[in-house]
Amino acid sequence: KEITVAARLGGGDPDTNPRLRLAMDKAREANMAKDSVQNAIKRGAGQLDGVTYDEARYEGYGPGGAAIMVDCLTDNRTRTVAEVRHAFTKNGGNLGSDGSVAYLFRQVGQFVFAPGTSEDRVMEAALDAGAEDVLKNDDGSVELICAPADFATVKAALQKAGLKPELAEITMQPNAESSLAGGEAASLRRLLEALESLDDVQDVYTTAVID
Repeated sequence: KEITVAARLGGGDPDTNPRLRLAMDKAREANMAKDSVQNAIKRGAGQLDGVTYDEARYEGYGPGGAAIMVDCLTDNRTRTVAEVRHAFTKNGGNLGSDGSVAYLFRQVGQFVFAPGTSEDRVMEAALDAGAEDVLKNDDGSVELICAPADFATVKAALQKAGLKPELAEITMQPNAESSLAGGEAASLRRLLEALESLDDVQDVYTTAVID
């Protein structure tokens, strides 16, 4: 779905369409067949008939006041919003209006490296390419953040330096996080799992950190 949408919005050439290039990279990592990738690109570019997918974003609140943003790719918005609303309502949350929580997040490029990776080496390789921040997480992994526009440049700089991230994606990060524990945390976990299980849902983001 993501390849088709990326090709429809930005054209079928990955050299001039960073979103398509990222989607193709993810497909390769998931061992998706080359023919399937090319057919998805052709569908998006209008060269093949098939289902048309649209992007849809839904926003709401979960238990404990946790803000939640849900990104979907759908061929039927009516079905998708009904399923998302049901997941919220059934699990102690409520679906909000457009813009109700989006301001609590920002879009970033994110690279995560295995524990033991040199923080200094990552910074040195990517600083001139547009890295905004490099930090070490509690589990020892190293995380690099950049602007979405610099994602491809930073990725190329890391590859040139022989650094291979375990995760490389453009994602949404909360501007501030809040911790949840106990019953509220358990309820939020159920809500997030219910949303992630829906076929049309691609990504789920929250401001909450579950203890």
